[in-house]
Amino acid sequence: MTEFQNHILVEELYNIHRDRLGMEWVAGRQGGKRRITPEEIRKKPDGAPGDDIDNSSNISKSASKPGHARSLVGYLNLIHPHQIQVLGEIELQYLEGLREISRQDALRQLFSHEPACIIISEGINVPTFLKRKCNEKYVPLFNSTLNSNKLTDSLHYYLANLFADVITMHGVFMEVNAIGLLLTGPSGIGKSELALELITRGHRLVADDAPQFSRIAPDIINGTCPEALQDFLEVRGLGIINVRKLFGDSAIKINKYLRLIVKLEPMSKKKLLELDRLEGSYKTRRVLELDIPEITVPVAPGRNLAVLLECAARNHMLRVSGYSASREFSERQEVFIQQGEK
Repeated sequence: MTEFQNHILVEELYNIHRDRLGMEWVAGRQGGKRRITPEEIRKKPDGAPGDDIDNSSNISKSASKPGHARSLVGYLNLIHPHQIQVLGEIELQYLEGLREISRQDALRQLFSHEPACIIISEGINVPTFLKRKCNEKYVPLFNSTLNSNKLTDSLHYYLANLFADVITMHGVFMEVNAIGLLLTGPSGIGKSELALELITRGHRLVADDAPQFSRIAPDIINGTCPEALQDFLEVRGLGIINVRKLFGDSAIKINKYLRLIVKLEPMSKKKLLELDRLEGSYKTRRVLELDIPEITVPVAPGRNLAVLLECAARNHMLRVSGYSASREFSERQEVFIQQGEK
């Protein structure tokens, strides 16, 4: 199941982040209902003052053509505008250094693209001409105490997470030996019991039953727990337990990047014999258009699954670093065979 949020109102962004970003609303309050949307959603802005204005019209090669990609956050750019315009000391000096006619032309061009909002960084005094223009065009104008780089990075991170596709996968998501590991398998095979044993061995729970994953960068999938399930683990026979209450805060991890999937699977003797004894059962699973390594671990009486998962996590880290035990084993055997032939 995939979920997706297609916009956030400027006033919502302000209410959520005003303390963390040191923001103050200084002008353009009538534009609080303007929308900040992901780049791929494209509509022509319209609406009267105070209406729900959609600012998803995007601009790339031509500033006058709606429907092209426009980034969410960035510094003043009159040719390739951003939905959230960040103005620091350099940008304000540029505007204030223009002649009156040139400044009016620059402002006209800036506001013609219907920015969602404008943020002045570093607590700089907001010029009167900018306040007046924002009130006239109903564009929210904020002042932030953060410097431009921190402000832009924070907004990029928040909006990237907010607008990322979110997929829910069945299983238990944990941090095992510092990597994010999703434990999957058919219902009743013992995923929760195994997770509980791993917790007692010092590893941490992210989410049980329905972890949510979002792609926040080209090579990063972030895993989190739905708020309703936070801290809880269902163990057959014990029912629902609160891991935080039982084992303390250190047993819970709020989020983790997905690096490995381990699938528990009951196997017959015939299937066990078919497994590659050198390489094991390594393959990949496609998650949000990214290939994630997957290992199938046979479930059978007498197997210590907790130790196997800890070993799988450590071995995965070695493989990522470029080491392969099976390759070294094969090379060593080849050397011994060549020495024997001599």
